[in-house]
Order: sequence, then C-alpha cells, then structure tokens
Amino acid sequence: MKDDLNSYLHLAAMAAIEAGKRIMEIYETDDFDVDFKSDNSPLTRADVAAHEIIVEHLNKTGIPVLSEEGKHMPYSDRKDWNTLWIVDPIDGTKEFIKKNGEFTVNIALVENQIPILGIICVPALDELYFSTKENGAYKSENIDQFQMTINVLKHGVKLPLDKNRSTYTIVASRSHLSEETQDYIDDLKEKHGSVDLISKGSSLKLCMVAEGAADCYPRFAPTMEWDTAAGQAICMHAGFDVIDWKTQKTMLYNRENLLNNWFLVK
Repeated sequence: MKDDLNSYLHLAAMAAIEAGKRIMEIYETDDFDVDFKSDNSPLTRADVAAHEIIVEHLNKTGIPVLSEEGKHMPYSDRKDWNTLWIVDPIDGTKEFIKKNGEFTVNIALVENQIPILGIICVPALDELYFSTKENGAYKSENIDQFQMTINVLKHGVKLPLDKNRSTYTIVASRSHLSEETQDYIDDLKEKHGSVDLISKGSSLKLCMVAEGAADCYPRFAPTMEWDTAAGQAICMHAGFDVIDWKTQKTMLYNRENLLNNWFLVK
C-alpha cells in the first residue's frame, strides 16, 4: 500500500492543483454564477468545475469518490466501501464569494474510516499541504512551480513547524463561530490567562494546527465529512488529532450520517 499511497498522493495533488487553477480563473472574473443548495449553502460554477476536474483524475484509481458536489450514495451502498476518496472541491465557498482568499480544495483518501492521505490546495495563496500516514505531513509554498514526484520528501517543509509561540493560540471559524465555540474559547482564556484568537476560513484552520501556528481548533457547529477529512489527515500525520466531541475518540468517516459531530483539533 505504501507504493500505492505515493502514486495516489501524486495523482490527488495534481487533481487539486489543476482544480485550483480553474477556480482561480473563475475567481478573477467576478462571474461566479452563485446559486444556493437545499441547505441554503452557496454553490458557484467554480465548485462544479473543480468537482469535474477532480473526479476525472480520481476515477482513474477505481476507488469510489464521495464529493460534496457529487451524487451522495445511500449508506446501504457506501457501507461496504473499505476505501474511498472524500472531496470538497471548494471548502469555504463563502470566503470564495467574499474574495478573501481563504478557500481550499480538499482531497482525502480514507481507509477503514480513517484518513490515510490528505491534500489541501490553497490556490489564492499558492500553497499546498499534503500528507500520508507513511511519510508525514508537508507544506509547499509555491504550487505554481510545484512538480510533484512519487517521492514526497523532495517537496515542501515537514510539519509541524517551530513557531516559537509564547501565548496559547486558538483558531476559529471566520464565518461560523457558534455560541458554544465562543464559550469554550472563554474557558480557555480563563485557564491560560490570555490567549491569541485567530479567525480563518475553510480547512485552513486545521492546517494551522498541523503547522504549529495554533494550539487548537474547537468546532462546536455543523460541518460535513468533506469539510474535515483532508485536514484531519494532515493533522494526524503531523502528530495531532481530531477528536469527535461525542465519542471523545478520533473522528471516523464514511458514517451513515455524513454530518460531523462537534470536534476539537489539538
């Protein structure tokens, strides 16, 4: 599986980078063609275009794909998927529409309900996070020149980085900060005396913990599996964990209910 993981990592990285380039082409036109899904979340033509590019790449592996913008198979079919891709073509569509650059392309490979490979492309910032359970987690800051080979160790800087922080740092959602999350942050302020609070969009919050730029990311508000799978892979492979607040264990995937429980990344 190790050789397969490296080839899958290469394929998924190229899919994310290509999708990211298409997203930026649309991003720079201001012609988003915004629609709204049944849950009132926004959908743009960039989401659809990125989905099509990614699925075209991932279908080459013969592994089933669960994408936010794809057809969601019933659990009666999915329950027998030992291995699957979980994809969010644009995580942070609200940030995309706001044009603040804090949106990502998320691709994860999940085996036995645990993410074993993660790709997070940040096209507006020219960054790529990537990881496997075998090789750890890395960050590249120049994806325009990024030509990934099978050997991931030749690219990027290994995570976590040494940030030399003296103040406890929390990262929280820019667009979805719930009252319960704020209460948890207030408790941490009392515990640590003072804390730094950073607001970010999309899966960048998980990346900040994986980098070592934040100590924790509490999320006591709704998210879906495709919002977190890639970021969980990168966090776990950098030595951190994503704790399901209900079970108090590592978050599992390809569940009957694709809605995540509250969680804490640390």
